[in-house]
Amino acid sequence: MENTVIKVGGMSCQGCVKNITGVLGALAGVARAEVSLEAGEAKVAFDPQAVTREALVNAIEDAGFDAE
Repeated sequence: MENTVIKVGGMSCQGCVKNITGVLGALAGVARAEVSLEAGEAKVAFDPQAVTREALVNAIEDAGFDAE
């Protein structure tokens, strides 16, 4: 497992947090996703053999948020 922190922009409420957590959690290879509205970031534990960090960022962006 690898851990990464992705900066997330555009979140305004706990609904946004729930949305991003669900999007990340649905990806194959993601073991855990913790999204913080206050910190503006997502901490993700994932299997690099199953999913890339770029795919995580793309999933957040596809959900309508900024990610880097």
